[in-house]
Amino acid sequence: MRRVVFNQKGGVGKSTITCNLAAISAARGKRTLVIDLDPQGNSTRYLLGTNPAELDHTLVDFFKEILSYSFKPKGPDAYIHDTPFENLHLMPAHPELEDQQGKLESRYKMFKLRDALETLEGFDEIYIDTPPALNFYTRSALIAAKACLIPFDCDDFSRQALYTLLGNVREIQEDHNDQLVIEGIIVNQFQSRARLPQALVNELVEEGLPILDTYLSPSIRIRESHQNARPMIHFDPKHKLTREYEALYAALD
Repeated sequence: MRRVVFNQKGGVGKSTITCNLAAISAARGKRTLVIDLDPQGNSTRYLLGTNPAELDHTLVDFFKEILSYSFKPKGPDAYIHDTPFENLHLMPAHPELEDQQGKLESRYKMFKLRDALETLEGFDEIYIDTPPALNFYTRSALIAAKACLIPFDCDDFSRQALYTLLGNVREIQEDHNDQLVIEGIIVNQFQSRARLPQALVNELVEEGLPILDTYLSPSIRIRESHQNARPMIHFDPKHKLTREYEALYAALD
């Protein structure tokens, strides 16, 4: 399964959700790959504890090779890094992805990621983290994926943006990837004792949106897991938020 985690709004937990679901997949014995298409490199930092700018053989090198028309191109496995966690691997981001975007878009290379992943063997699950914008990299990810997960952080601005986002995904489905399904909307930072988040979620459910049943709670432990570069299943396996991620993963599996 190839999943993209996508929202055009920043700060909704895309990288955190990507890495924690992928870490659970790997801990369950599935060979799992994370692809970090965001130039900010949050997933790369989370899984490697390393500044993406210090890495070699990253996704920026993959896309540069696409632009160079090499006679002996490297396969996508050349850009895969091991992480400290068994079964969990990463195609890391790099800050220069931002600079490459215009060239890639002008030469219509949006299908190259999908083509590369079609040749990649040996992975049970692939999770693609995306930038907070509908740009070349997010379109490439939506074209390459089979399923789309949408984080939603329970505020009115996010609710308004959600309908635009769903329309953009449907356009990709109709024009470029009819196999893409919206697997569900993940309610993140859900405060069960507050009235507004519950009211917003209820409205979305009543409107027929595919809200997943497991909601993710806010917790300082997630920030600590970022600082320690250890997803929750490795950082604090008995924590409530870890159990929520496990329940979310089980619902998707």
